[in-house]
Amino acid sequence: MRLFDPEVDAIAIKAIEAVRSGGEAALRRWAQEFDGLVEGAPLVIAREEMKAAYDSLPEETAALLGLAKGRVAAFAAAQRACLAPLDVPALGGRHGHEFVPVARAGCYVPGGAFPLPSSALMTVIPAKAAGVPEVWCAGPKPTRETLAAAWLAGADGFLQCGGAHAIAALAFGIAVPRCDVIVGPGGKYVAAAKRLLYGIVGTEAPAGPSELLVIADESADPDIVAADLLAQAEHSPDAMPALIATHSHIADQIDRALRAQLAALPEPNRSIAQRSLQNGFCCIEPDPARIADGANRCAPEHLEIATSEPRALAKRIKNAGAIFLGSGSAEVFGDYGAGPNHTLPTGGASRFAAGLSVLHFLRARTWLAIDDPAGLADDTAAFARLEGLEAHARAALIRTRRSSSTSLAGTSRTRPGPAPAR
Repeated sequence: MRLFDPEVDAIAIKAIEAVRSGGEAALRRWAQEFDGLVEGAPLVIAREEMKAAYDSLPEETAALLGLAKGRVAAFAAAQRACLAPLDVPALGGRHGHEFVPVARAGCYVPGGAFPLPSSALMTVIPAKAAGVPEVWCAGPKPTRETLAAAWLAGADGFLQCGGAHAIAALAFGIAVPRCDVIVGPGGKYVAAAKRLLYGIVGTEAPAGPSELLVIADESADPDIVAADLLAQAEHSPDAMPALIATHSHIADQIDRALRAQLAALPEPNRSIAQRSLQNGFCCIEPDPARIADGANRCAPEHLEIATSEPRALAKRIKNAGAIFLGSGSAEVFGDYGAGPNHTLPTGGASRFAAGLSVLHFLRARTWLAIDDPAGLADDTAAFARLEGLEAHARAALIRTRRSSSTSLAGTSRTRPGPAPAR
């Protein structure tokens, strides 16, 4: 599967340039054509309207959103608490770092065939836990539940358009304030736009079409494995469900369960899942070392280990956006607010990137406070001259002369003359 499709990139570039140069009028045209935005409807839904959506929810739905918010927020707060300031001694003084939130974040919330209010919680809550003052959501045709979830999570407003044009609007400040970081799952055009705009804004690793790799041995329940594969397959026709089974008869059992459950799915879920299953694969491999090597090469978004000793196998696997240990740890639990985030790297990006967290909204800003520059200045000047940068060397050494001058001024009324050139 190609991560970067040139045809997709071409359309994303067209949308980005149209919104950048045409502003709000162009954004509205794209939203009306591709998102079904009604002519004359506001591009941005204000926080007050989002609260009204929440207030109109059935009591049980509001309670369900509240439970999910609590779990996600608790996990995000625990992550944030791990990130302590650093203040340690340095030669001639002290140095360290502090974690500083960005000023404004944009959170993409998928709509389309299956609106995802869960993504509003998963993206906005970590931003607020990180301390981001302003958070704006974007997505096509937001439902009442999506607006309610965004309000509950703390979003300031909701831009009701999607695709690459929505990402461009968040990046350039069209209809909403310009965002510093844009995060959130989405389809191929959203993923392409985020990648193309990286450097103008910050973003997480590619969070494109869903991926699930299940590793199953004889202890696995075929019905459970089949259900989990279908749960990811129904996301979109571009999803990729895959299986590594330790023996062929296990794969056969899972295949039979998969076919039976697929036939029982309602439409359009069945047709979507049927198409996405064609993107996946099934491998037969009994050797744990080769299984681990295959999983690491795949570097899936979600990795489910349905084996008798899942933790032992997990120790061998380094590349996965999120790992689900044992048959009780359903991937869908991660989708709907068990705690960890469901916005995860796809397309093999888990080799070098992690899932969305408070870290994506924070900058580790370092600082240096040197009171006695003598030793550090000599070393710095020597290294600067090693590289041929004389002005660097003099910028370091001038501080030792200033320190010497200050010291002499404290013991004599005669101001010393200029230090000799070096």
